[in-house]
Amino acid sequence: MRGALFALAYIIAAPILGGLLAGIDRILNARMQSRVGPPLLQPFYDVFKLFQKNRIVVQRSQSFYAIGFLIFMIVTGAIFFSGGDLLLTIFALTVATVFLVIGAYAVNSPYSSVGAQRELLKMMAYEPMVIIMAIGMYMVTRSFAVSDIAGSTTPLIEYLPGIFLGFLFILTIKLQKSPFDIATSHHGHQELVKGITTEFSGPDLALIEITHWYENILLLGFVFLFFAWNVPLAILAVMVTYFIEIFIDNVYARLTWRFTVVGSWIVAAVLGAGNIIILELFVR
Repeated sequence: MRGALFALAYIIAAPILGGLLAGIDRILNARMQSRVGPPLLQPFYDVFKLFQKNRIVVQRSQSFYAIGFLIFMIVTGAIFFSGGDLLLTIFALTVATVFLVIGAYAVNSPYSSVGAQRELLKMMAYEPMVIIMAIGMYMVTRSFAVSDIAGSTTPLIEYLPGIFLGFLFILTIKLQKSPFDIATSHHGHQELVKGITTEFSGPDLALIEITHWYENILLLGFVFLFFAWNVPLAILAVMVTYFIEIFIDNVYARLTWRFTVVGSWIVAAVLGAGNIIILELFVR
């Protein structure tokens, strides 16, 4: 019953918190660039405006894939926040992203296709580290259940510091921030050609934006797990982590897809796999 309430809370609150987070993101970005920036609620204004536009699509299936992207992201978050299986959460998250990729491939657009290809490369880059994170959490708590991991009194950050740093690295990829925003970008000077979302517009683009709000809350939930034994500390860690991601977004230029993939694999091998080896040999 408690898990169902948490899942329901995620479904209702995540788009609100995600939209506010996007507004804070824009304000902090503007302040770091010596600009005033938009109001806090500007992301909501943008989404409402998109819903008021006519639905213009190149292929009718685009709308189906945009809706599928949203539904699977909601399901993913519901599994996670209800305390379900962590591996199932990761699988559902991958399926959600695949819907967006197929939607981009559904149209005969070079920009959309390149964005879809790069999104697949991003998946190749971050998936190993995400799986290693799940394995590390299992080795410490002996459970893949999110409820058991979150309820553990063992401070995961003490046992999994390398995995945490590795996850922060690929978190930049998942949050679509520089230097790894190779498939699309939220920056204004790059929005004329939007990569994977180039051919989405109106209500469909609004659904994709809302889905990213759901996704951002879910990703920060992963960060929370590393500090779940101390809730105030966990909340502080989530806030600091997101600020660091915004800071990195402002100080680094976009890198190539080759560096994204190779760099992520090196990080997964050194920090992720290295942490697991040390955990198995010297700690557990």
